Amino acid sequence: MSEKKSFVCNEAQRLDAFLASQLEDTRSQIAALIKSGFVKVDDKATTKAGLKLKEGQSVLIEFVQAKHTEPQKIDFDVEILYEDDDILVINKPSGVTVHPAPSVKEPTLVDWLKHKGIRLSTLSGQERHGIVHRLDKGTSGAMVVAKNNEAHEFLSLQLQDKTMGRYYLAVVNPPLKDDLTTIELSIGRSHHNRLKMTCSNGAKSKNAKTMFKVLAQSNDETLQLVACKLFTGRTHQIRVHLESLNRHILGDHIYAQSPKMEKSERILLHAYMIYFIHPKSKEKLFFSAPLDSVTKEFIDKKFDMEQINEVTDTSTILHSFSTTI
Repeated sequence: MSEKKSFVCNEAQRLDAFLASQLEDTRSQIAALIKSGFVKVDDKATTKAGLKLKEGQSVLIEFVQAKHTEPQKIDFDVEILYEDDDILVINKPSGVTVHPAPSVKEPTLVDWLKHKGIRLSTLSGQERHGIVHRLDKGTSGAMVVAKNNEAHEFLSLQLQDKTMGRYYLAVVNPPLKDDLTTIELSIGRSHHNRLKMTCSNGAKSKNAKTMFKVLAQSNDETLQLVACKLFTGRTHQIRVHLESLNRHILGDHIYAQSPKMEKSERILLHAYMIYFIHPKSKEKLFFSAPLDSVTKEFIDKKFDMEQINEVTDTSTILHSFSTTI
């Protein structure tokens, strides 16, 4: 089975860069898609990721559903926070990729959704049924999934007009200097490492804004638990903005590679809260996703849990930021 998706280029640029701006895949995943022969430019197949597109050229992608001789074993489960006929709110586990891509070999969140027989929207293409927004593979936490195309379109518009919002929790090293820190720096793809994003003023960079609120210091004062409020949704936004201050999230093996960093078996970044307007009832909904056992055990070991329980109360986090939802 396959599903086709077409785009029109509105300015001269590389094929892989153009598709990366249209899809949620990374540049490497886009390159693999092109090299596999799934992309046509003006109805002509190409395998060149660096092909220079001209303004007005059409790009066609054919998403091919992989055929398996045996179904992939789904070796993880996902906590459902809320479900109705239009949406599903889940707590994504760390280590699970959201949707299939040419470079992804293991089962994904979309595979789990289909395995459970959950009805999903089709606006995002064959490989991305139901997916309105993503979380990185290592990041855990709250996600909303659309069950039908009407809900998908309504939620996508909220991403654009900022009526959907997210708050994250992260364990950071070294500590931030100020109690409240706002970073508004554009983000683009790194020219030195294609796996990384960087703060940049380049033509292809996109505006990004993050606010960080210090919640607690570790017992030895080397770490901080911080809440992160996203005003935009750029790839690796929290990690890149922290790196601009020479701060990093524990367990981040892409942006924090110092041998002196304390180790964690997963990146300690969790999408703790999400809010949005329900596509049918138009009611503002708010959900929080519990921390997984790895993150809870790390925080329990390093922080005063009585203080942590107080500062991670959802109403406390909301009121600690100067913005309102």
